Amino acid sequence: MSGNQHIVAFDQLKDADLVIDRIYQGGRAGNTADDPLGKLLPVGNQGGFRVSGSPKRDSVKVAVLYTSGVETDWPDVLDPYTGVFTYFGDNRSPGHLLEETPRSGNLLLSTAFARAHGEPVDRAKVPPFLLFDKPGGGRDVRFRGLLAPGSDRLSQEEDLVAVWRTTHAERFQNYRAHFTVLNLPVVSRVWIRQLLDGDPLGNESPAVWRAWVESRNYSALVAPPTVIIRSRELQEPLPQDRNLLAVLHNHFVRNPYGFEQLAADLWAASERHVDKIDVTRPWRDGGRDAIGDYLIGPPSDPVAVEFALEAKCYAIGNSVGVRETSRLISRLRHRQFGVLITTSHVDAQAYREIREDGHPVVILAGRDVVDMLKRGGLDTVEALRKHLLEKYPQPETPA
Repeated sequence: MSGNQHIVAFDQLKDADLVIDRIYQGGRAGNTADDPLGKLLPVGNQGGFRVSGSPKRDSVKVAVLYTSGVETDWPDVLDPYTGVFTYFGDNRSPGHLLEETPRSGNLLLSTAFARAHGEPVDRAKVPPFLLFDKPGGGRDVRFRGLLAPGSDRLSQEEDLVAVWRTTHAERFQNYRAHFTVLNLPVVSRVWIRQLLDGDPLGNESPAVWRAWVESRNYSALVAPPTVIIRSRELQEPLPQDRNLLAVLHNHFVRNPYGFEQLAADLWAASERHVDKIDVTRPWRDGGRDAIGDYLIGPPSDPVAVEFALEAKCYAIGNSVGVRETSRLISRLRHRQFGVLITTSHVDAQAYREIREDGHPVVILAGRDVVDMLKRGGLDTVEALRKHLLEKYPQPETPA
């Protein structure tokens, strides 16, 4: 261990345990041999999928999922509230069938998730997945946890889904997979050795892994932050996505009512529990751009909770301030919650007041809007412009 107890030095990796959120140092030679994952585990030194064994020969003993966090078209996300990790497969460009990828990552996903829904004897054949991400510069990696395929929050039809993407007018499919981070603070080196020896349920296997294999019990590691106040940087899109918001702003800058309709459509499309949503007319909105119902409970007997939505089409850098957020909050009726959608960001004071005072307001800032557009397949300037012109035409100007 180095002087910092949260960083394992490069020359100590081969015997190290894997500790949640601990950083494992890469080398400093300036080549691929600097990769720490190849030292921690015999899984190679490249790619998002790294395995000991072969997916094609069905001989994988342990699998590493590595995410850099910079693939904006494929946003891998760890949800600290639920312990669910969303990961995209390795068919990320046209020219390959869904499971015919060079590293066979999607084949590994397909096999693992099919067995996850089987009997204990099937789950016993699922290799443990170990999640790492990129904490900063260099080749250092951070361990984020032991993953089990699926989630007790999702059905079999939802935990592994083939999604369509388009690039250069060519369509192709990739997997979107949902894993659960199991509540295990340390993956011991002793168990890793047993995994590599082909004994995943040996005497050193963690109880949470055995419980998942034997009864599909997901004991999730959940660690929600106390109060979330996103900085301006976290609300605004990454530089490569700013052109999408620029297209939105330019299209609606003289047609705010049209943006209200788009915001309502995005909210309804991204939240499957939105039942109905009505965009109010400009002269009748009473401080709300749309109102609707959000359904909670079983589909056979849902309860409708009303929400009020406000949409702000601001240029990037022009913040939504206390005056605008107070306007929405003051018009929320009893048992209503608010939804604020903006192409920009909410300033720090307004954001802090909403969260610390406990106002029931969902904030969807510029980065969230971009994510919603991409999930809807509008991930290029050309596709977005075409969609806006077809569905939200500019109003005719008086002669």
